Amino acid sequence: MNEKWAQVREKLLGFWNQYSKTQKWVLASTAALLLFAIILLTYLFTKTEYELAFQNLDSTDAAGIMEYLDGNNINYKLSDAGTSIYVPSASASRVKVEVGSKGLVQNGSIGFPELSKSSSAIGTTDQEFNVKFRNALNGEVQQLLQNKQGIAKVKAIVTLPEESVFLNASDKEKAIAAVVITFKPGFRPKQEEIDSYYNLVKSAVPKLDIKDITISSSTGDLTPSSQLGGGAGAGGALYETQFAIQNEFENTLRRNIQGFLSPIVGMDNMVVSVVSSLNFDKKSSLEQLVQPLPDNDNKGIEINRQDSSETYQGQDGQAGGVVGTGETDVSNYPAAGSSGSSSSEKVSSTVNYDVNRITNNIDYGPYKVKDLSINVGVNSANMSPEKLDEIKGVLLRSARVLLAESGLDLTDEALTQRVSVLSQSFEGFDASSGGAKTSALWLAGAGLLALALLGGGGYYIFRRRKAAQEALELEEAPIAQMPTIDIDSVTNESQVRKQLEGLAKRKPDEFVNLLRTWLVDE
Repeated sequence: MNEKWAQVREKLLGFWNQYSKTQKWVLASTAALLLFAIILLTYLFTKTEYELAFQNLDSTDAAGIMEYLDGNNINYKLSDAGTSIYVPSASASRVKVEVGSKGLVQNGSIGFPELSKSSSAIGTTDQEFNVKFRNALNGEVQQLLQNKQGIAKVKAIVTLPEESVFLNASDKEKAIAAVVITFKPGFRPKQEEIDSYYNLVKSAVPKLDIKDITISSSTGDLTPSSQLGGGAGAGGALYETQFAIQNEFENTLRRNIQGFLSPIVGMDNMVVSVVSSLNFDKKSSLEQLVQPLPDNDNKGIEINRQDSSETYQGQDGQAGGVVGTGETDVSNYPAAGSSGSSSSEKVSSTVNYDVNRITNNIDYGPYKVKDLSINVGVNSANMSPEKLDEIKGVLLRSARVLLAESGLDLTDEALTQRVSVLSQSFEGFDASSGGAKTSALWLAGAGLLALALLGGGGYYIFRRRKAAQEALELEEAPIAQMPTIDIDSVTNESQVRKQLEGLAKRKPDEFVNLLRTWLVDE
Protein backbone atom coordinates (compact mmCIF):
# COMPACT_ATOMS: atom_id res chain seq x y z
CA MET A 1 0.00 0.00 0.00
CA ASN A 2 2.81 2.39 0.91
CA GLU A 3 4.57 1.59 -2.35
CA LYS A 4 1.48 2.52 -4.34
CA TRP A 5 1.17 5.81 -2.50
CA ALA A 6 4.87 6.41 -3.10
CA GLN A 7 4.43 5.74 -6.82
CA VAL A 8 1.46 8.05 -6.99
CA ARG A 9 3.37 10.70 -5.12
CA GLU A 10 6.35 10.36 -7.47
CA LYS A 11 4.08 10.65 -10.52
CA LEU A 12 2.43 13.77 -9.09
CA LEU A 13 5.80 15.30 -8.28
CA GLY A 14 7.05 14.46 -11.76
CA PHE A 15 3.94 16.03 -13.29
CA TRP A 16 4.37 19.11 -11.13
CA ASN A 17 8.13 19.51 -11.67
CA GLN A 18 7.84 19.43 -15.45
CA TYR A 19 6.40 22.96 -15.40
CA SER A 20 8.30 26.15 -14.85
CA LYS A 21 7.83 28.43 -11.88
CA THR A 22 5.47 30.76 -13.78
CA GLN A 23 3.38 27.87 -15.02
CA LYS A 24 3.16 26.47 -11.49
CA TRP A 25 1.86 29.83 -10.23
CA VAL A 26 -0.72 29.93 -13.00
CA LEU A 27 -1.91 26.40 -12.26
CA ALA A 28 -2.05 27.01 -8.51
CA SER A 29 -3.94 30.30 -8.84
CA THR A 30 -6.39 28.77 -11.34
CA ALA A 31 -7.08 25.84 -9.05
CA ALA A 32 -7.54 28.17 -6.07
CA LEU A 33 -9.95 30.42 -7.98
CA LEU A 34 -11.91 27.43 -9.23
CA LEU A 35 -12.18 26.03 -5.71
CA PHE A 36 -13.25 29.41 -4.35
CA ALA A 37 -15.91 29.77 -7.06
CA ILE A 38 -17.30 26.33 -6.32
CA ILE A 39 -17.48 27.06 -2.59
CA LEU A 40 -19.09 30.48 -3.19
CA LEU A 41 -21.70 29.14 -5.61
CA THR A 42 -22.50 26.28 -3.30
CA TYR A 43 -22.98 28.69 -0.40
CA LEU A 44 -25.17 31.07 -2.42
CA PHE A 45 -27.43 28.38 -3.87
CA THR A 46 -27.82 26.49 -0.61
CA LYS A 47 -28.22 29.58 1.62
CA THR A 48 -31.68 30.16 3.10
CA GLU A 49 -32.84 33.73 2.62
CA TYR A 50 -35.02 35.15 5.37
CA GLU A 51 -37.69 37.81 5.04
CA LEU A 52 -39.21 40.05 7.71
CA ALA A 53 -42.68 38.69 8.34
CA PHE A 54 -43.69 40.25 11.69
CA GLN A 55 -42.44 43.31 13.53
CA ASN A 56 -43.33 45.46 16.55
CA LEU A 57 -44.62 42.39 18.39
CA ASP A 58 -45.14 42.13 22.12
CA SER A 59 -43.99 39.12 24.11
CA THR A 60 -47.38 37.36 23.99
CA ASP A 61 -47.78 37.57 20.23
CA ALA A 62 -44.14 36.64 19.63
CA ALA A 63 -44.50 33.55 21.84
CA GLY A 64 -47.65 32.47 20.00
CA ILE A 65 -46.02 32.85 16.58
CA MET A 66 -42.88 30.98 17.71
CA GLU A 67 -45.02 28.13 19.01
CA TYR A 68 -46.83 27.92 15.67
CA LEU A 69 -43.55 27.95 13.69
CA ASP A 70 -41.98 25.29 15.91
CA GLY A 71 -45.04 23.08 15.55
CA ASN A 72 -44.87 23.29 11.75
CA ASN A 73 -41.06 22.83 11.55
CA ILE A 74 -40.52 26.27 9.99
CA ASN A 75 -37.17 27.93 10.57
CA TYR A 76 -37.18 31.50 11.86
CA LYS A 77 -34.91 34.16 13.28
CA LEU A 78 -35.58 36.68 16.05
CA SER A 79 -34.44 40.28 15.85
CA ASP A 80 -34.88 43.60 17.67
CA ALA A 81 -35.01 42.01 21.11
CA GLY A 82 -37.66 39.50 20.04
CA THR A 83 -40.08 42.05 18.55
CA SER A 84 -39.35 41.04 14.92
CA ILE A 85 -39.48 37.56 13.39
CA TYR A 86 -37.86 36.55 10.09
CA VAL A 87 -39.01 33.46 8.15
CA PRO A 88 -37.70 31.88 4.91
CA SER A 89 -38.63 33.95 1.88
CA ALA A 90 -40.08 30.93 0.08
CA SER A 91 -42.74 30.41 2.74
CA ALA A 92 -43.16 34.00 4.03
CA SER A 93 -46.49 34.64 2.29
CA ARG A 94 -48.01 31.37 3.44
CA VAL A 95 -46.87 31.94 7.03
CA LYS A 96 -48.39 35.45 7.11
CA VAL A 97 -51.73 34.20 5.84
CA GLU A 98 -51.90 31.26 8.24
CA VAL A 99 -50.82 33.30 11.27
CA GLY A 100 -53.37 35.99 10.38
CA SER A 101 -56.17 33.45 9.96
CA LYS A 102 -55.44 31.97 13.38
CA GLY A 103 -55.52 35.40 15.04
CA LEU A 104 -52.12 35.02 16.67
CA VAL A 105 -51.17 38.67 16.20
CA GLN A 106 -53.36 40.66 18.58
CA ASN A 107 -50.82 43.20 19.85
CA GLY A 108 -51.42 42.08 23.40
CA SER A 109 -55.21 42.41 23.21
CA ILE A 110 -57.97 39.85 23.23
CA GLY A 111 -61.46 40.13 21.83
CA PHE A 112 -64.90 38.72 22.39
CA PRO A 113 -63.92 35.31 20.93
CA GLU A 114 -62.03 34.77 24.18
CA LEU A 115 -65.35 34.57 26.02
CA SER A 116 -66.19 31.33 24.19
CA LYS A 117 -63.36 29.60 26.01
CA SER A 118 -64.41 28.13 29.36
CA SER A 119 -61.95 28.22 32.22
CA SER A 120 -63.21 25.02 33.82
CA ALA A 121 -65.41 22.05 33.09
CA ILE A 122 -68.16 23.17 35.45
CA GLY A 123 -68.51 26.67 34.01
CA THR A 124 -67.55 30.25 34.79
CA THR A 125 -68.39 32.31 37.83
CA ASP A 126 -69.96 35.76 37.58
CA GLN A 127 -66.83 37.49 38.79
CA GLU A 128 -64.64 35.59 36.36
CA PHE A 129 -67.04 36.39 33.52
CA ASN A 130 -67.01 40.10 34.40
CA VAL A 131 -63.21 40.16 34.31
CA LYS A 132 -63.16 38.34 30.99
CA PHE A 133 -65.82 40.63 29.55
CA ARG A 134 -63.91 43.77 30.49
CA ASN A 135 -60.66 42.39 29.08
CA ALA A 136 -62.44 41.41 25.88
CA LEU A 137 -64.06 44.84 25.59
CA ASN A 138 -60.69 46.54 26.10
CA GLY A 139 -59.20 44.28 23.44
CA GLU A 140 -61.97 45.07 20.97
CA VAL A 141 -61.42 48.80 21.44
CA GLN A 142 -57.70 48.37 20.92
CA GLN A 143 -58.20 46.32 17.77
CA LEU A 144 -60.62 48.88 16.35
CA LEU A 145 -58.15 51.73 16.84
CA GLN A 146 -55.17 49.74 15.58
CA ASN A 147 -56.87 49.34 12.22
CA LYS A 148 -56.65 53.10 11.71
CA GLN A 149 -53.87 54.51 9.60
CA GLY A 150 -50.68 55.64 11.34
CA ILE A 151 -51.34 53.91 14.69
CA ALA A 152 -48.61 51.57 15.90
CA LYS A 153 -49.87 50.56 19.35
CA VAL A 154 -52.95 51.14 21.53
CA LYS A 155 -53.67 50.55 25.20
CA ALA A 156 -57.29 51.00 26.34
CA ILE A 157 -58.99 50.67 29.72
CA VAL A 158 -62.79 50.83 29.93
CA THR A 159 -64.58 51.14 33.24
CA LEU A 160 -68.20 50.02 33.12
CA PRO A 161 -70.77 51.15 35.70
CA GLU A 162 -72.08 48.68 38.23
CA GLU A 163 -75.81 48.18 38.07
CA SER A 164 -77.73 48.37 41.33
CA VAL A 165 -81.45 48.46 42.12
CA PHE A 166 -80.90 50.87 45.06
CA LEU A 167 -79.57 53.77 42.99
CA ASN A 168 -81.65 56.49 41.46
CA ALA A 169 -81.35 57.35 37.80
CA SER A 170 -79.35 60.49 38.68
CA ASP A 171 -76.95 58.56 40.92
CA LYS A 172 -76.00 55.92 38.36
CA GLU A 173 -72.37 55.83 37.33
CA LYS A 174 -71.35 56.32 33.74
CA ALA A 175 -68.86 54.41 31.66
CA ILE A 176 -65.36 55.87 31.43
CA ALA A 177 -62.67 55.09 28.83
CA ALA A 178 -58.97 55.94 28.87
CA VAL A 179 -56.91 55.31 25.73
CA VAL A 180 -53.21 55.79 25.05
CA ILE A 181 -52.16 55.75 21.37
CA THR A 182 -48.63 55.39 20.03
CA PHE A 183 -48.32 56.68 16.48
CA LYS A 184 -45.86 55.57 13.86
CA PRO A 185 -42.80 57.81 13.39
CA GLY A 186 -43.59 60.90 11.34
CA PHE A 187 -47.39 60.51 11.53
CA ARG A 188 -49.49 63.40 12.82
CA PRO A 189 -53.27 62.87 13.05
CA LYS A 190 -55.64 65.50 11.71
CA GLN A 191 -58.67 66.73 13.59
CA GLU A 192 -61.01 64.57 11.51
CA GLU A 193 -59.02 61.49 12.45
CA ILE A 194 -59.02 62.45 16.14
CA ASP A 195 -62.80 62.78 16.00
CA SER A 196 -63.01 59.34 14.41
CA TYR A 197 -61.05 57.86 17.37
CA TYR A 198 -63.62 59.27 19.78
CA ASN A 199 -66.53 58.02 17.67
CA LEU A 200 -65.07 54.51 17.54
CA VAL A 201 -64.64 54.33 21.31
CA LYS A 202 -68.10 55.80 21.92
CA SER A 203 -69.74 53.31 19.54
CA ALA A 204 -67.91 50.32 21.00
CA VAL A 205 -68.72 51.00 24.66
CA PRO A 206 -72.34 51.20 25.84
CA LYS A 207 -73.54 54.19 27.87
CA LEU A 208 -70.40 56.19 27.11
CA ASP A 209 -70.37 59.91 26.33
CA ILE A 210 -67.71 61.81 24.45
CA LYS A 211 -66.87 63.90 27.52
CA ASP A 212 -66.05 60.71 29.46
CA ILE A 213 -63.40 59.59 26.95
CA THR A 214 -59.74 60.54 27.34
CA ILE A 215 -57.35 59.82 24.48
CA SER A 216 -53.66 60.64 24.90
CA SER A 217 -50.49 60.19 22.89
CA SER A 218 -46.78 60.79 23.40
CA THR A 219 -47.25 64.45 22.38
CA GLY A 220 -50.18 65.15 24.71
CA ASP A 221 -53.95 64.79 24.90
CA LEU A 222 -55.99 64.51 21.73
CA THR A 223 -59.04 66.75 22.10
CA PRO A 224 -62.18 66.33 20.00
CA SER A 225 -63.65 69.19 18.03
CA SER A 226 -66.53 71.33 19.25
CA GLN A 227 -68.98 69.33 17.12
CA LEU A 228 -68.33 66.30 19.32
CA GLY A 229 -68.42 68.23 22.58
CA GLY A 230 -64.77 69.23 22.82
CA GLY A 231 -63.59 72.69 23.65
CA ALA A 232 -59.86 73.07 23.13
CA GLY A 233 -59.93 71.39 19.77
CA ALA A 234 -62.52 73.71 18.26
CA GLY A 235 -61.38 75.10 14.96
CA GLY A 236 -58.40 72.77 14.69
CA ALA A 237 -59.53 71.25 11.41
CA LEU A 238 -60.46 74.68 10.06
CA TYR A 239 -57.03 76.06 10.92
CA GLU A 240 -55.28 73.16 9.20
CA THR A 241 -57.45 73.62 6.12
CA GLN A 242 -56.76 77.35 5.95
CA PHE A 243 -53.05 76.83 6.46
CA ALA A 244 -52.95 74.22 3.67
CA ILE A 245 -54.83 76.54 1.29
CA GLN A 246 -52.54 79.48 2.01
CA ASN A 247 -49.45 77.29 1.62
CA GLU A 248 -50.74 75.92 -1.68
CA PHE A 249 -51.47 79.43 -2.96
CA GLU A 250 -47.96 80.64 -2.12
CA ASN A 251 -46.30 77.57 -3.62
CA THR A 252 -48.34 77.86 -6.81
CA LEU A 253 -47.47 81.55 -7.18
CA ARG A 254 -43.80 80.78 -6.49
CA ARG A 255 -43.77 78.04 -9.15
CA ASN A 256 -45.42 80.38 -11.67
CA ILE A 257 -42.78 83.06 -11.07
CA GLN A 258 -39.99 80.51 -11.33
CA GLY A 259 -41.47 79.13 -14.55
CA PHE A 260 -41.56 82.65 -16.01
CA LEU A 261 -38.01 83.60 -14.95
CA SER A 262 -36.36 80.26 -15.66
CA PRO A 263 -35.86 80.83 -19.42
CA ILE A 264 -34.62 84.36 -18.74
CA VAL A 265 -32.12 83.97 -15.90
CA GLY A 266 -31.96 80.19 -15.36
CA MET A 267 -33.36 78.11 -12.52
CA ASP A 268 -30.07 78.18 -10.57
CA ASN A 269 -29.74 81.96 -10.84
CA MET A 270 -32.80 83.07 -8.88
CA VAL A 271 -34.45 82.86 -5.48
CA VAL A 272 -38.20 83.54 -5.08
CA SER A 273 -40.02 84.31 -1.83
CA VAL A 274 -43.80 84.79 -1.60
CA VAL A 275 -45.72 85.83 1.53
CA SER A 276 -49.49 86.26 1.39
CA SER A 277 -52.46 87.03 3.60
CA LEU A 278 -55.79 85.51 2.57
CA ASN A 279 -59.31 86.39 3.64
CA PHE A 280 -61.16 83.22 4.63
CA ASP A 281 -64.45 84.95 5.55
CA LYS A 282 -67.48 83.63 3.70
CA LYS A 283 -70.45 86.03 3.49
CA SER A 284 -74.02 85.51 2.35
CA SER A 285 -76.60 88.22 1.55
CA LEU A 286 -80.25 88.23 0.48
CA GLU A 287 -81.68 90.96 -1.77
CA GLN A 288 -85.43 91.35 -2.36
CA LEU A 289 -85.98 93.98 -5.06
CA VAL A 290 -89.35 95.42 -6.16
CA GLN A 291 -89.24 97.22 -9.51
CA PRO A 292 -91.92 98.60 -11.88
CA LEU A 293 -92.10 97.55 -15.47
CA PRO A 294 -90.00 99.58 -17.85
CA ASP A 295 -91.79 101.84 -20.40
CA ASN A 296 -95.09 101.51 -18.48
CA ASP A 297 -95.36 104.88 -16.70
CA ASN A 298 -93.89 103.24 -13.60
CA LYS A 299 -96.86 100.91 -13.40
CA GLY A 300 -96.85 97.19 -12.97
CA ILE A 301 -98.71 94.44 -14.73
CA GLU A 302 -102.55 94.91 -14.62
CA ILE A 303 -103.85 91.72 -13.04
CA ASN A 304 -107.59 92.55 -12.79
CA ARG A 305 -109.89 95.62 -13.23
CA GLN A 306 -113.36 96.33 -11.75
CA ASP A 307 -115.54 99.29 -12.84
CA SER A 308 -118.95 100.18 -11.21
CA SER A 309 -121.51 103.00 -11.84
CA GLU A 310 -124.66 103.94 -9.79
CA THR A 311 -127.38 106.55 -10.70
CA TYR A 312 -130.28 107.76 -8.44
CA GLN A 313 -133.31 110.03 -9.28
CA GLY A 314 -136.39 111.01 -7.06
CA GLN A 315 -138.95 113.68 -5.98
CA ASP A 316 -139.68 115.14 -2.57
CA GLY A 317 -143.54 115.45 -2.02
CA GLN A 318 -143.82 116.24 1.71
CA ALA A 319 -145.62 119.42 2.92
CA GLY A 320 -143.46 122.20 4.20
CA GLY A 321 -143.63 125.68 5.60
CA VAL A 322 -142.49 128.99 4.26
CA VAL A 323 -138.89 129.59 3.89
CA GLY A 324 -137.80 131.37 6.95
CA THR A 325 -135.29 134.08 7.35
CA GLY A 326 -135.38 134.56 11.02
CA GLU A 327 -132.50 134.79 13.33
CA THR A 328 -132.42 131.06 13.79
CA ASP A 329 -132.98 130.17 10.14
CA VAL A 330 -130.35 129.45 7.54
CA SER A 331 -130.40 131.62 4.49
CA ASN A 332 -131.39 129.98 1.22
CA TYR A 333 -132.16 126.71 2.96
CA PRO A 334 -135.22 125.04 1.48
CA ALA A 335 -138.14 124.95 3.72
CA ALA A 336 -139.51 121.73 4.92
CA GLY A 337 -142.30 120.40 2.90
CA SER A 338 -141.08 121.87 -0.36
CA SER A 339 -141.44 119.68 -3.38
CA GLY A 340 -138.96 119.02 -6.18
CA SER A 341 -136.88 116.38 -8.01
CA SER A 342 -133.21 115.13 -7.20
CA SER A 343 -130.65 112.83 -8.88
CA SER A 344 -127.19 111.33 -7.98
CA GLU A 345 -124.52 109.22 -9.74
CA LYS A 346 -121.64 107.17 -8.31
CA VAL A 347 -118.79 105.81 -10.47
CA SER A 348 -115.90 103.67 -9.06
CA SER A 349 -113.02 101.81 -10.68
CA THR A 350 -110.63 99.28 -8.98
CA VAL A 351 -107.39 98.15 -10.77
CA ASN A 352 -104.91 95.61 -9.25
CA TYR A 353 -101.27 95.83 -10.44
CA ASP A 354 -98.33 93.52 -9.80
CA VAL A 355 -94.69 94.61 -9.85
CA ASN A 356 -91.36 92.75 -10.45
CA ARG A 357 -90.12 91.01 -7.33
CA ILE A 358 -86.43 89.95 -7.61
CA THR A 359 -84.78 87.85 -4.91
CA ASN A 360 -80.98 87.53 -5.06
CA ASN A 361 -79.10 85.08 -2.82
CA ILE A 362 -75.49 86.23 -3.02
CA ASP A 363 -72.65 84.15 -1.53
CA TYR A 364 -69.30 85.91 -1.34
CA GLY A 365 -66.65 83.23 -1.57
CA PRO A 366 -63.61 83.20 0.73
CA TYR A 367 -59.93 82.87 -0.21
CA LYS A 368 -59.49 86.43 -1.38
CA VAL A 369 -56.02 87.92 -1.27
CA LYS A 370 -55.85 90.62 1.41
CA ASP A 371 -52.17 91.44 1.01
CA LEU A 372 -49.15 90.11 -0.84
CA SER A 373 -45.37 90.39 -0.83
CA ILE A 374 -43.14 89.10 -3.67
CA ASN A 375 -39.36 89.15 -3.32
CA VAL A 376 -37.10 87.88 -6.11
CA GLY A 377 -33.33 87.64 -6.03
CA VAL A 378 -31.46 87.11 -9.32
CA ASN A 379 -27.82 86.59 -10.18
CA SER A 380 -26.15 89.82 -11.19
CA ALA A 381 -24.07 88.03 -13.82
CA ASN A 382 -25.32 88.95 -17.32
CA MET A 383 -28.12 91.01 -15.76
CA SER A 384 -28.58 94.57 -17.00
CA PRO A 385 -30.65 97.29 -15.29
CA GLU A 386 -33.10 97.30 -18.20
CA LYS A 387 -33.79 93.61 -17.78
CA LEU A 388 -34.29 94.09 -14.03
CA ASP A 389 -36.85 96.82 -14.70
CA GLU A 390 -38.72 94.59 -17.14
CA ILE A 391 -38.84 91.74 -14.64
CA LYS A 392 -40.07 94.06 -11.90
CA GLY A 393 -42.73 95.49 -14.21
CA VAL A 394 -44.11 92.02 -14.92
CA LEU A 395 -44.23 91.21 -11.20
CA LEU A 396 -45.98 94.52 -10.45
CA ARG A 397 -48.69 93.78 -12.99
CA SER A 398 -49.19 90.32 -11.55
CA ALA A 399 -49.48 91.72 -8.03
CA ARG A 400 -52.03 94.30 -9.23
CA VAL A 401 -54.23 91.52 -10.65
CA LEU A 402 -54.03 89.43 -7.48
CA LEU A 403 -54.86 92.41 -5.23
CA ALA A 404 -57.71 93.71 -7.41
CA GLU A 405 -60.42 92.66 -4.90
CA SER A 406 -58.47 93.37 -1.73
CA GLY A 407 -59.75 96.91 -1.32
CA LEU A 408 -56.21 98.31 -0.93
CA ASP A 409 -54.77 101.39 -2.54
CA LEU A 410 -53.07 99.97 -5.65
CA THR A 411 -50.96 102.96 -6.64
CA ASP A 412 -47.54 102.40 -8.17
CA GLU A 413 -45.85 103.43 -4.94
CA ALA A 414 -47.93 100.99 -2.87
CA LEU A 415 -47.20 98.13 -5.27
CA THR A 416 -43.49 98.96 -5.30
CA GLN A 417 -43.43 98.39 -1.54
CA ARG A 418 -44.90 94.91 -2.07
CA VAL A 419 -42.69 93.78 -4.97
CA SER A 420 -38.89 93.85 -4.92
CA VAL A 421 -36.23 92.49 -7.28
CA LEU A 422 -32.69 92.16 -5.93
CA SER A 423 -29.58 91.66 -8.05
CA GLN A 424 -26.61 89.97 -6.39
CA SER A 425 -23.78 87.64 -7.30
CA PHE A 426 -24.37 83.98 -6.40
CA GLU A 427 -20.71 82.92 -6.59
CA GLY A 428 -20.01 83.25 -2.89
CA PHE A 429 -23.01 81.29 -1.61
CA ASP A 430 -22.54 78.12 0.41
CA ALA A 431 -24.54 76.04 -2.02
CA SER A 432 -22.25 76.74 -4.94
CA SER A 433 -19.10 76.44 -2.81
CA GLY A 434 -20.38 73.16 -1.46
CA GLY A 435 -20.95 71.93 -5.01
CA ALA A 436 -17.46 73.08 -6.02
CA LYS A 437 -15.94 71.28 -3.05
CA THR A 438 -17.85 68.14 -3.90
CA SER A 439 -16.69 68.31 -7.52
CA ALA A 440 -13.09 68.87 -6.38
CA LEU A 441 -13.27 65.85 -4.10
CA TRP A 442 -14.65 63.71 -6.90
CA LEU A 443 -11.92 64.88 -9.25
CA ALA A 444 -9.24 64.21 -6.64
CA GLY A 445 -10.61 60.74 -6.00
CA ALA A 446 -10.78 59.99 -9.71
CA GLY A 447 -7.20 61.20 -10.14
CA LEU A 448 -5.93 59.02 -7.30
CA LEU A 449 -7.77 56.03 -8.73
CA ALA A 450 -6.28 56.67 -12.17
CA LEU A 451 -2.76 56.96 -10.66
CA ALA A 452 -3.26 53.71 -8.75
CA LEU A 453 -4.41 51.91 -11.89
CA LEU A 454 -1.51 53.29 -13.93
CA GLY A 455 0.99 52.35 -11.23
CA GLY A 456 -0.37 48.84 -10.90
CA GLY A 457 -0.39 48.37 -14.69
CA GLY A 458 3.17 49.69 -15.02
CA TYR A 459 4.40 47.41 -12.24
CA TYR A 460 2.68 44.42 -13.84
CA ILE A 461 4.23 45.18 -17.26
CA PHE A 462 7.64 45.68 -15.66
CA ARG A 463 7.47 42.33 -13.88
CA ARG A 464 6.42 40.53 -17.06
CA ARG A 465 9.22 42.09 -19.09
CA LYS A 466 11.82 41.28 -16.44
CA ALA A 467 10.65 37.66 -16.20
CA ALA A 468 10.71 37.30 -20.00
CA GLN A 469 14.20 38.81 -20.19
CA GLU A 470 15.54 36.48 -17.50
CA ALA A 471 14.06 33.46 -19.26
CA LEU A 472 15.59 34.57 -22.59
CA GLU A 473 19.05 35.05 -21.06
CA LEU A 474 18.84 31.67 -19.40
CA GLU A 475 17.97 29.94 -22.70
CA GLU A 476 20.65 31.77 -24.76
CA ALA A 477 23.51 31.17 -22.31
CA PRO A 478 25.77 28.29 -23.67
CA ILE A 479 26.78 25.50 -21.44
CA ALA A 480 30.48 26.00 -22.33
CA GLN A 481 30.41 29.43 -20.69
CA MET A 482 29.22 28.00 -17.41
CA PRO A 483 31.78 28.34 -14.62
CA THR A 484 33.81 25.23 -13.97
CA ILE A 485 35.88 24.08 -11.09
CA ASP A 486 39.09 22.14 -11.75
CA ILE A 487 38.61 19.34 -9.33
CA ASP A 488 41.63 17.38 -10.59
CA SER A 489 44.00 20.19 -9.60
CA VAL A 490 42.55 20.42 -6.14
CA THR A 491 43.80 17.75 -3.80
CA ASN A 492 41.98 18.76 -0.65
CA GLU A 493 38.26 17.99 -0.45
CA SER A 494 37.69 20.90 1.89
CA GLN A 495 39.00 23.31 -0.75
CA VAL A 496 36.49 21.97 -3.28
CA ARG A 497 33.67 22.45 -0.80
CA LYS A 498 34.78 26.03 -0.06
CA GLN A 499 34.94 26.88 -3.76
CA LEU A 500 31.45 25.49 -4.29
CA GLU A 501 30.04 27.41 -1.29
CA GLY A 502 31.70 30.62 -2.46
CA LEU A 503 30.29 30.19 -5.95
CA ALA A 504 26.80 29.48 -4.57
CA LYS A 505 26.93 32.65 -2.46
CA ARG A 506 28.41 34.94 -5.12
CA LYS A 507 26.60 33.67 -8.18
CA PRO A 508 23.69 31.40 -7.28
CA ASP A 509 22.33 31.30 -10.87
CA GLU A 510 25.66 30.19 -12.26
CA PHE A 511 25.98 27.60 -9.48
CA VAL A 512 22.59 26.12 -10.47
CA ASN A 513 23.60 26.01 -14.14
CA LEU A 514 26.85 24.25 -13.13
CA LEU A 515 24.95 21.56 -11.27
CA ARG A 516 22.66 21.03 -14.26
CA THR A 517 25.72 20.59 -16.49
CA TRP A 518 27.20 17.97 -14.17
CA LEU A 519 23.93 16.09 -14.10
CA VAL A 520 23.69 16.11 -17.91
CA ASP A 521 27.30 14.82 -18.22
CA GLU A 522 26.61 11.97 -15.83
